[in-house]
Amino acid sequence: MKVFRKIWRFLWKLCIWFLILSIGFTVLYRFVPVPVTPLMVIRLFEQTFDSEKKVKLSKDWVPMTQISKNAPQAVVAAEDQKFLDHHGFDFEAMKKAWEGNQKGKNIKGASTITQQTVKNVFLWPDRSYLRKGLEAYFTVLVELIWPKERILEVYLNVIEMGNGIYGIEAAAQTYYKKPAANLNRNEAAMIAAVLPNPIRWNPKKPTPYIIGRQAWILKQMNNLAPIGFGI
Repeated sequence: MKVFRKIWRFLWKLCIWFLILSIGFTVLYRFVPVPVTPLMVIRLFEQTFDSEKKVKLSKDWVPMTQISKNAPQAVVAAEDQKFLDHHGFDFEAMKKAWEGNQKGKNIKGASTITQQTVKNVFLWPDRSYLRKGLEAYFTVLVELIWPKERILEVYLNVIEMGNGIYGIEAAAQTYYKKPAANLNRNEAAMIAAVLPNPIRWNPKKPTPYIIGRQAWILKQMNNLAPIGFGI
């Protein structure tokens, strides 16, 4: 019995510390730029131990006041058109994805911008039930503590946008030799077009598929009401 009590006390303390740290960091990142993400660290290790890869970490945090309004409009159009309306989860998209998986189809689009932000800031790339459970927890937490503009600001600053490239500022400087504040609609849509697989695709060397996806995103940007974030 003493062993079970010790285990129970340990697990209880572990849960308490997890709650304290998770809420604490969520509140902190509501105001402070995210310095590094688990994915950035993982990519650095992959690059370090792969002789064919160059070690690279290009990131430069910029506030929403220094990001072109075309960037948030493009990523919302491409990744999560219900972003301003949902509370972190797109249940309709999740249902379609589940039904598609039951039929053996790979349906994309169920992960919201909030979920993607959470996965990048707090978690690691994995498809385990543990990771999914933590993702749901942090998604609720972030939606409660961060306003939508902050979620989008963090997303645009930490998301992987190329090999060793993180955030819209680094992407704009790398691909278009200009700050994120000066991105036009076509450039923002092209960057958004590669987000499903930024390691495979390059905005400066778009495949026919990416060009078609860019055209689709531009059309969706026209159909969406202005997001209202950015300059």
